[in-house]
Amino acid sequence: MATMRYREALNAALREELEADEDVFLLGEDIGVFQGAFKVTAGLLEEFGEKRVRDTPISENTIVGAGVGAAMLGLRPVVELMTVNFSLLALDQIINSAASIRYMFGAQVKVPMVIRMPGGSGHQLGPTHSHNFEAMFLHVPGLLVAVPSTAADAKALLKASIRDDNPVIFLEHEWLYGQRGEVPDDGDAEPVRFGQAAVRREGDDVTIVGISRMNVTSLRAADKLSEEHDIEAEVIDPRTLRPLDLDTIIESVRKTNRAIIVEEGWPHGGVGANLAALIQEQAFDYLDAPVGRVAAADVPMPYSKPLEQAAFPHEEHVVQAALATFRDL
Repeated sequence: MATMRYREALNAALREELEADEDVFLLGEDIGVFQGAFKVTAGLLEEFGEKRVRDTPISENTIVGAGVGAAMLGLRPVVELMTVNFSLLALDQIINSAASIRYMFGAQVKVPMVIRMPGGSGHQLGPTHSHNFEAMFLHVPGLLVAVPSTAADAKALLKASIRDDNPVIFLEHEWLYGQRGEVPDDGDAEPVRFGQAAVRREGDDVTIVGISRMNVTSLRAADKLSEEHDIEAEVIDPRTLRPLDLDTIIESVRKTNRAIIVEEGWPHGGVGANLAALIQEQAFDYLDAPVGRVAAADVPMPYSKPLEQAAFPHEEHVVQAALATFRDL
């Protein structure tokens, strides 16, 4: 068991998969000589060469399209887009090609590719670099969507994504890159399947489902609830949104009778809206209060640091949402 940063865990996963399978290769802007905008691909060009670690022009639709074509012909490309906001320039290839080709070809052709994208707020990068588009990709059939919140899951899920025969949207929060965590050695690591949530903290009073970085925020809020209000929250990390491990969430809600969904995306049509609907459909009789939702402000992400801090959720917002479920209705 080693302690490493989130970005280092991703780097280890890429290195191990490049070593294990000659069909795996990387492509993206500045991933080679510059070693990636967030240094996730550090050292890989020197180790594997330009054929396996390919710098590309600044053209997201072309980058993803090249990955789709390579995947259709049997390779396993890992595409890096410099930020999730830039994926908007590649939506034609992501949705009309990557997500749809296997269906349109009657499963005669597979598209085993991973599209890695950093995003999220907290670095004063403004509205074109700081958003969370989980809900947009969750909406599309044919795509798998991974949102790892720990270094261990970042490594395990990236390896699982590269080996999967379906296109995977792999969303990495920029704030998480520097966070440390224990990561099992490759031989000791338990496989993390898509659609396998993790219960990060057990509790009997309220279920909190935190997405990506918001799982860390949810855990801190759960500690405050316990220390200051004698409320024990159960915190669930979905780890993947498509497929979704709804069974684990519903089982928890049936125990706690209350649920809060915490995300950093916008509230309208968000991940929280989807999960709230699923919970009330399948666990309505167990709920003692409406499902609570904590999300970002419904605005483009501000550049100003005070305004940016006000635009995404913090522990106090989760605590307030949890306490609201205990008030008389």
